[in-house]
Amino acid sequence: MHLAGSGRVIVQLSKELVEGQILCDDKGTRVAKVMELIGPVKRPFASATPLTNNIKKYIGKRVFMFEQSPASTPKKFRRRKN
Repeated sequence: MHLAGSGRVIVQLSKELVEGQILCDDKGTRVAKVMELIGPVKRPFASATPLTNNIKKYIGKRVFMFEQSPASTPKKFRRRKN
């Protein structure tokens, strides 16, 4: 992980992710949320917004994708009854 000047975190990916995917550390703490995928297809990077105030603690460490992504879960809509 690398901290960009804009405040976002740049993460080098080893697996394909989707936008909206949550990244966590080895203890399961949510660290960042993927906002966009950048870079070449063979070595992609992701730009993510930090979900913790102490993001500098995770710079240079390995992060993992959270099992259930909010981006891949279908939204449930309620219909209004007349």
